Amino acid sequence: MATHYAQRASAGLIIGEGSTPNPVGQTYPGITAIHTDRHVAGWRRVTDAVRSAGGHMFLQLQHGGRVSHPETTGLTPLAPSAVPLPETIFTPHGHRPAAVPRAMTPDDIRATIADFASAARRAVEAGFEGVEVHSANGMLLHQFLADNTNHRTDGYGGPAERRVRFAAEVTEAVADAIGADRVGVRISPGSTGNGVLEEDTDGLYAALLDRLKGLGLAYLHLVRSAPESGWYRRIRADWPGVLIGNPDLAGLGTETVSLAVRELLAAGADLVALGRPFLANPDLAERLRRGAPLNPVRDRYLMYVGGAVGYNDYPALDVPSDQAEPLSSDSMVALDAGRVA
Repeated sequence: MATHYAQRASAGLIIGEGSTPNPVGQTYPGITAIHTDRHVAGWRRVTDAVRSAGGHMFLQLQHGGRVSHPETTGLTPLAPSAVPLPETIFTPHGHRPAAVPRAMTPDDIRATIADFASAARRAVEAGFEGVEVHSANGMLLHQFLADNTNHRTDGYGGPAERRVRFAAEVTEAVADAIGADRVGVRISPGSTGNGVLEEDTDGLYAALLDRLKGLGLAYLHLVRSAPESGWYRRIRADWPGVLIGNPDLAGLGTETVSLAVRELLAAGADLVALGRPFLANPDLAERLRRGAPLNPVRDRYLMYVGGAVGYNDYPALDVPSDQAEPLSSDSMVALDAGRVA
């Protein structure tokens, strides 16, 4: 992992993979975490390598909520309500039917908020410049936001203003722990990932932004940002700070990725987050700047099964800059590496 991230140190910002703030928050076998001294020591090796290569890193804090299983953690998953995933989940013993989570009590909520704050402090101790609070893709914070996974009747359920409370309180606690300028938040409006469903996406995220925009956060990160969508335009207009856009790429070629980046920047994004292209191209920013070909993703599963193959063995560009084939004149884009995350 230290090698993998150091290879990609030319990114303007590396957002490290989702790491759990406590044992019950673990989603799948073998994922990273940040709740023990050993986790801090392991991540320190990664951040030292990235810093030595001139890079910068935030760590994403992700609690799976109902996206977990006792065979993975030894614990009953926690969630806003006792609503299980609608599909099977991968465990150390293969795919299993989803477990029914336990609805979080007020004590569970307070403890989880404290765990996020503690994880943020550990992340800074491990050498990260900051953290990204994961409130997207059907994970725990998103489960509180979504209508079909939050059936609570207390102060954390019901109207949008109450359903956003948990995500807001987690973010506030993390900001208090390490400083708001070290904290970003990831959201995925309208996403149905992991079986969540929002009935009023516009109203929900308007309420969430009302809670967040006065905190002075480092950034807001929108997953799969479509510049032409109404909710994207409204969030860009309503969010006063740095906005990271993340395109839903139709392909992974140089022209396609460059066009998606240019469209997001033109639509007001301050930074652009790229996932699969960066996994397959350690020098992605330089390739885009030159208009050089991108490595294809050889097998989309290789990068998630452990080991260096399909993870650390993608080649870097070795073509001299004066020999790189330029983009066509109608798609030329001057890319600043500092704007590609």
